[in-house]
Amino acid sequence: MDLEDGMNVLESLKAIGGVLLLGDPKAEVTEVAYDSRKAAPECVFVAMKGTKTDSHDFIGQVMEQGCRCLVAEESLEQIRSRVGQLPEDMTVFRVRNGREGLAHLSAARFGWPAKKMVCIGVTGTKGKTTTTYMIKAILEAAGKKVGLIGTAGAVIGDTTYPTVNTTPESYELERYFSKMAEAGCEYMIMEVSSQGLKMHRVDGIVFDYGIFTNISNDHIGPDEHKDFQEYLYYKKQLLDRCAVGIVNRDDARFDQIIEGHGCRLYTYGLEGNGDFQARDIRYVAESDFVGLSFFVKGAWDMDVKVNIPGKFNVYNAMAALSVCSFLGLSPDRVRHALEHLYVNGRMEIVHASSKCTVIVDYAHNAISMESLLKTLRDYGPRRLVCVFGCGGNRSRDRRYSMGEIGGKLADLCILTADNSRYEKTEDIIKDIRESLVKTGGSYVEIPDRREAIAYSITHAQPGDMIAVIGKGHEDYQEENGVRRPFLDRQVIKEVVAGLKEK
Repeated sequence: MDLEDGMNVLESLKAIGGVLLLGDPKAEVTEVAYDSRKAAPECVFVAMKGTKTDSHDFIGQVMEQGCRCLVAEESLEQIRSRVGQLPEDMTVFRVRNGREGLAHLSAARFGWPAKKMVCIGVTGTKGKTTTTYMIKAILEAAGKKVGLIGTAGAVIGDTTYPTVNTTPESYELERYFSKMAEAGCEYMIMEVSSQGLKMHRVDGIVFDYGIFTNISNDHIGPDEHKDFQEYLYYKKQLLDRCAVGIVNRDDARFDQIIEGHGCRLYTYGLEGNGDFQARDIRYVAESDFVGLSFFVKGAWDMDVKVNIPGKFNVYNAMAALSVCSFLGLSPDRVRHALEHLYVNGRMEIVHASSKCTVIVDYAHNAISMESLLKTLRDYGPRRLVCVFGCGGNRSRDRRYSMGEIGGKLADLCILTADNSRYEKTEDIIKDIRESLVKTGGSYVEIPDRREAIAYSITHAQPGDMIAVIGKGHEDYQEENGVRRPFLDRQVIKEVVAGLKEK
């Protein structure tokens, strides 16, 4: 939608039962705001009740700023009890959920840009980022223009826009969709988080294809989901928001995942399970290639090589292959894309020499850590060294379980900082150590992450494989509310360069 065009607010809210409480039913605006500081004349302000902030508290402020159109969750009586008499030219609409209202208004504000592209959504506990980048690589190898939104940011052409959440707020999502459509993107691929579904960030979007990679006990805590059932409930919603659903048939909770689904369903799996199958999986370690090869059976029957280690990446590749089989692509282009794949911070081999191999991965919970370390064992390292910490202000169970996994599966653990947020790094390390020592595993503690990475490389023994995990693609470290630049890959390269100069 052009910025000068007016947008009828009531029309935009009709699909979700929005009602007029006061003022002009034909009220038009040119902008949508959910941050009270950005409210202005010719703008509609959306008030929402959040877990920490209720933006109904700022209605008086937005009126002082000249805003005369309001979408709220409260009645007129409740609003008046907050601000007193409303201006004569005020228009107020009510919706059952402000975030739901924001999603529909934001889509209308930008002209429903998602409808102009083929939309592919990927959800699951593990593998979302890798799967989305695999799909992106395949489509681009086929000459398609693609936009992507996920953990690593919003990617449009050669430009990456940093995002705060895996699934950004609905207004930001629609803004990025609009940029993609304007740039000529034919496809939009995005990670759909459980929080994004719970917080109505993807409301109003109908995905052409929805992928469910897997589910395990994660993201449970005060600021996430109250229990696993709630987590599963919101994850499953993607299968009601897509035309075609593609689900991992091998997941232990497959039956729960697909229960009540509202889409046309296909499945993928290994060794005989699913509509799309991977067979004859082989680990490959060559001088110029470390990864996997396997045979795909389904819509395509062909041999495939993927240059990312790990059996779990066969699942990610199968998810990508499954959805791409519907898109009329050349099998040769698909094979080439997977063989030359690069995913930032996901099983990324940053350095390889006769002395050691150093890998960066985003594994930040016990499930993904266990999969990673077991995978690296399959490549026969002399020692498996793991450099890791755990994020602060998250469930403490996560750090206990990571300590246990590290102690059992690594030959040496180097405990260090991750994103400590508002906790002390030393306290987090103490919790990790508590469970690690029970396993009898070897460890050292180096709270400074740069020093920990340097130690792992300078003390490497010939044949070592070093896994620096937890942050992956992240280019910052967060402590006490402050983010400072930090990228594991860059630190590794600097350490290696320093050794070569000596």
